[in-house]
Amino acid sequence: MPHPVSNKKNARVSGLLYLAVILTGMFSLLYVPGKLIVQGSAAATYQQIVSSETLFRLGIVSGLACYTFFLFLPVYLYRLLKPVNKNIAGIMVMLAVVSVPISFLNIQHKFAVLTLINSAGSFTSMPIEQIQKQVSFYLDQYNNGISIVSIFWGLWLFPFGYLVFKSGIIPKVLGIFLMLGCFGYLGSFLGNMLIPDYAQLGLDSYISLPSALGEIGSCLWLLVMGAKEVKIDTGMQAG
Repeated sequence: MPHPVSNKKNARVSGLLYLAVILTGMFSLLYVPGKLIVQGSAAATYQQIVSSETLFRLGIVSGLACYTFFLFLPVYLYRLLKPVNKNIAGIMVMLAVVSVPISFLNIQHKFAVLTLINSAGSFTSMPIEQIQKQVSFYLDQYNNGISIVSIFWGLWLFPFGYLVFKSGIIPKVLGIFLMLGCFGYLGSFLGNMLIPDYAQLGLDSYISLPSALGEIGSCLWLLVMGAKEVKIDTGMQAG
């Protein structure tokens, strides 16, 4: 016999986790670099990090928190959306979770920056210009790692968006934005890899808009509206 399954808890927990991912992600990926990174100047970037080391450290902690929250988010979304299609929900989880260890490994480049700036005084044989270049090198490597992991940040949005579109518990338009967001992430990655001076074209602000609308919209919907009650036939689920 069908029995009612409450989606309220899974929806609200998913919304809270999503909000935590968004806030910590924006702080570590947008706010901190915006304050500390001076494009085209290794010396100025070095001085900014040295003078605001606490902010740089907070960015690292925020990034680690973001990846930890993101580890649990797809699990709760799976619980919420698996009645739509269990196999696609499983693919969604796999594509999301695989990005987490890559992200954790990538953040080691920022720890290397901390080591350099805190040991600069002991590098008596190394000119300060060389240390600044090393800091810039590790920051570039970190950005390269972000480019790689962004592939999976994009890929997981397609099955997520499909499940949202089919579920009936979150507005279909958000599912469309999420699926378009997948192509936005992939387009940004390919643009940066294949087109010289791609960043100067200013396209990212446009192609990233669907993912922003879809993710923030889904987060707020889950938090504020929750999810409708559904009936799931346990016999069908077992099959």
